[in-house]
Amino acid sequence: QVQLAESGGDLVQPGGSLRLSCAASGTFFMLPVMGWYRQAPGKQRELVATITSDRDTNYEDSVKGRFSISRDNPKNTVYLQMNSLKPEDTAVYYCTANVGIRTYWGKGTLVTASS
Repeated sequence: QVQLAESGGDLVQPGGSLRLSCAASGTFFMLPVMGWYRQAPGKQRELVATITSDRDTNYEDSVKGRFSISRDNPKNTVYLQMNSLKPEDTAVYYCTANVGIRTYWGKGTLVTASS
């Protein structure tokens, strides 16, 4: 079992920055892939970024160049640095971790980019 706890969501003005964190706990040897998804009001959940234990990364096109995913393997923590935030980035952001064929989800943290 893996428990994921996100933090860092907040209200920020367009053009601002936020850093999300997600700490994993529970019984596991390692987390090969961790990532972030988001769900905006009235829209489907979408992938934002993923990172492997070797730090290979993948980003959704709309966040490339603005968002950066990183991880601290000894702390089992993944981060999402979000810069140049836009109103369309407003969403609940969910942390994920893959172990074998199973995907674990956090409860989400709300990011609002609005003036």
